[in-house]
This record gives sequence, structure tokens and C-alpha cells, in this order.
Amino acid sequence: MNKIEELLQKYCPDGVEFKKLGEVITLQKGKQLNRELLSESWLYPAYNWWIVYSGFTNSYNYSENTIIISQGGASAGFVNFITTKFYANAHCYIVLPNIQIIENKFVYYFLKLNQQQLTQKQHGAGIPALKTSEILGLQIPISPIEVQKEIVKILDNFTELEAELEAELEAELEARKSQYEYYRDSLLSFRDDEVEWKELGEVWKMIRWNGLQKKDFTESWFPCIHYGQIYTYYGTFTNTTKSFCSLEIAKKLRHAKYGDVLIAGTSENLADVNKATGWLGDYEIAISGDMFAFRPNKNLNGKFLTYLFQTNKYFEHKRKFAKWTKVIRVASEKIEKFKIPVPSIEKQQEIVAILDKFDALVNDISVWLPAELKARRQQYEYYRGKLLTFKVLEK
Repeated sequence: MNKIEELLQKYCPDGVEFKKLGEVITLQKGKQLNRELLSESWLYPAYNWWIVYSGFTNSYNYSENTIIISQGGASAGFVNFITTKFYANAHCYIVLPNIQIIENKFVYYFLKLNQQQLTQKQHGAGIPALKTSEILGLQIPISPIEVQKEIVKILDNFTELEAELEAELEAELEARKSQYEYYRDSLLSFRDDEVEWKELGEVWKMIRWNGLQKKDFTESWFPCIHYGQIYTYYGTFTNTTKSFCSLEIAKKLRHAKYGDVLIAGTSENLADVNKATGWLGDYEIAISGDMFAFRPNKNLNGKFLTYLFQTNKYFEHKRKFAKWTKVIRVASEKIEKFKIPVPSIEKQQEIVAILDKFDALVNDISVWLPAELKARRQQYEYYRGKLLTFKVLEK
């Protein structure tokens, strides 16, 4: 900041001129590229209205180090900087600065600073879009080129450091998860002669029902869980619910009790189908359709069973029997055929106590690492805002 202040004092002590962005850039729009011309085996990424590329093509229409803005869809207004040759599709704006007046990367960082403002300017029913006037009308500071270059240099360093930190934190989280999975699977593995093995259908009561749609949710009254929330919201266990329904709806539904294992019956991917959450609340809850609730018998600990559903062994079991239509399902009778170890209740409780500690540790890291990353991003955004804020030159 001291270096920037020195440059500002040297080149523009009285402030800088602001211009409409349209005065210093040319805004172009990409050309239609049909889906059949995309392939994962070709060389050049094609960008349309998504945040990431939509595929690869064998030709390009723009060179590397180019600014693009999503023109349509939910991501309309998203700003990106493409460092390779690429193809700009029809729903992609291309920003070409007048480099005699303004630095290319300086414009990128300015647009990134204003990205939220652009996304809030989406218009139209159906598929939202962003008008060119919303981009071209932005007021951009035209500081001296020397100042722009120094700001770009600083922000490039920040961006690189943020990317390195993000990679390190994600690697740390992945390592801890892998370590947890290894010990979990090890603790839940037994030799055939060590324990009794039973099919799930022999040691639990399966409860299945229909009803409870998202439109049935209310602000309060009877606690409930929808199957989709198992893989989008809940962790390994929960003792509270995110949602509620009316007493009238709740009376029509089956209820889960303490110790029941709630299973998502369907999903759009293999990882989430049959994901399990153990219900540990001391009250009954209503459950949606497309879900199973398993009530273990007296010889099986509910938490022990919940952990068994997370093992790689069960993942391979459901992979074997998963059926793909519009969504993925595993038939209930196939779930009940899964063979599990049934050690003594005392041994189950011992294993659960160890896994509870591992689970709590991983959850703490899963919360702490993203929070750390968020704090660093906010720090970066703060300094970017400071670096791109200038005193207005009085005419």
C-alpha cells in the first residue's frame, strides 16, 4: 500500500479520472458452437454461460489472457480470466481493453470487484441474462499505467498465494478424511471366525413410506427430515432437524425414533444414494418418501450400523446393485442382503466410542479449514477493494 500511495502521490496527487468502461474497452460476444462439436479429447476449452468450460473443441476464436463474462443463465455476470486459447460460445461476452489506456489485468480485477453487482443485474423471465449496458456503464478509475501495473502485480501475488493456500487446505482436509476412512474400515473389519455374520435383513426392521414433499415444510410444529437433506445437509448423526411440517401431515407419516438409521433411497450420483444419518434426538420425527429407516434389534447398536453404511465395503455393495434411470436407486431387498459383522454389544460400543472421536475430529477440521479459507478470501477481497479505490479527480 505504501508503494501505491507513493505512485499516486507522484503521478496523480489530485485524484484520478473516472470513465465509463465502454470508453476504454470493446465488448464482443461469442459465436454459436453446437454441442456435437464438443469433445473431451480435443484441445481448446469452450466457454458459454457456465462458470467453467462446457467441453473442448478443435478450434479457437480468442487467444490466451482474455477476460470473459457469462452472458446468460444463473451465472450471468460471472467474470473469468482465460489463460489459454479458447472458444467463446454465444452466451459469452469477451472484454478487450484499449491497452494504450488501461491494463488488461487491471480491467479484470476491476470487473471481479464488481462481479456481485453484475450478477444482481440479471434480467428476463426463464433463462436470466445480462445486458451489455450494465457492463459498459460501469465507472472505472483511469489511473496512470505505472499505478495500474503495480496494482496488478500486487493482486497477482495475492491470487497466487490464495490459490496455494486453497490447495494446501483442501489437501489437508482430504488427507484427514482418508486417514479417518482407513481407521474406520479397519475397526469395522473382522475375520470370518472372529464374529457372527448376518444379512442386514436379519438384524433390523425396515420402515419405508411415502409422503412429505418440500412444499409441506412449515416454519415450526412437527420436526421432519426429507431424503435429499441426508446428503445435502446432515452429517453422520443428528439430534435436531432442519425442517418441520404440520401436525396434520405428520399424522399421515411414519416416524423415526432414537437410534434409527435414516437412509436416502435415491440420488443423482452413486456417492449419495443410500447415504446414512443416525437419528439421535430424544423425540420422534417424520420422514419423507424415497427413504428407508432401519430400526436395529437389541443385538445391534444404531451408531455401529450407521458407521457400517459408510464403509468402502458397503459402497462396493451398492455399486453392484445400483440401478440408473432418471435417478439412482438400490432396491431395498438388495440392501438387506448386505452381510455385516455382529460382534458383542460391548465390542460395538467400544468401536463406536473410537469412531465418534474420529468423526468429531474430521468434522472440526471440515469446519475449521473452510472457515480459514473464507477468512483469507475476505482478506484478499478487502485489499483488492482498497487497491482499486481512488480519489476522484475534480474537474
